[in-house]
Amino acid sequence: MKEKVRIASGQGFWGDLPDAPVRQVEGGQIDYLMLDYLAEVTMSIMQKQRTRDAAAGYARDFVPLMKQILPACVERNICVTANAGGVNVEGCANAVRVVAGDLDLSGKFRIGIVTGDDIMERIDEFISRGIELRNMDTGDPLSTVRDRIQSANVYLGAWPMVAALRQGAQIVITGRATDTGLTLAPIIFEFGWGEEDWDRLAAGTIAGHIIECGAQSSGGNCQYDWQSIPDGWNARIFVA
Repeated sequence: MKEKVRIASGQGFWGDLPDAPVRQVEGGQIDYLMLDYLAEVTMSIMQKQRTRDAAAGYARDFVPLMKQILPACVERNICVTANAGGVNVEGCANAVRVVAGDLDLSGKFRIGIVTGDDIMERIDEFISRGIELRNMDTGDPLSTVRDRIQSANVYLGAWPMVAALRQGAQIVITGRATDTGLTLAPIIFEFGWGEEDWDRLAAGTIAGHIIECGAQSSGGNCQYDWQSIPDGWNARIFVA
């Protein structure tokens, strides 16, 4: 069991600085690279893409990124946790497998996938069971907009990712997982925390919030006189 685990954040949203993950891998000694691609609006965009193309629905820029950093990750045993799978986790994982083959890295690492966040097929079941899923603003039940629903996903926490890591996955790809879970899962795995270690889990969750929000938590989201901030584009944050 490790006494210290180094987790770097390389992505805070889909479309974030493309070379940030590369800089994290090449810039210092890290154990994990977490990449957060998803927001609610991102899920809707990916769902529309998959409606038009069954092979789409994930963060496509994740694939060329992995092609760039995968050799270093395999060599240095850096694990990656990413919710780049969007609404097509298996499609994303398959694309990474193709990249691994191109790099002659097939069989040299394991990819773990986490699914189960897509509950579209269970919507009618929920309604029939009296689970109303009311609109938080209007109070209207989900049944009033049933014919307009295009996708439905729930947030998954850290534990499914922990299970993947315990099975030897070096790259863990999820769909709609919590932002904090991408960081919390490696901490739980490395430190051997249990499901009722509430204080430790709370601390790990806070660490996940801070590292995922990145520059926002260290003043990088400053809206006052931001032009005068020295080296503002290169904001850094460290979580001990």
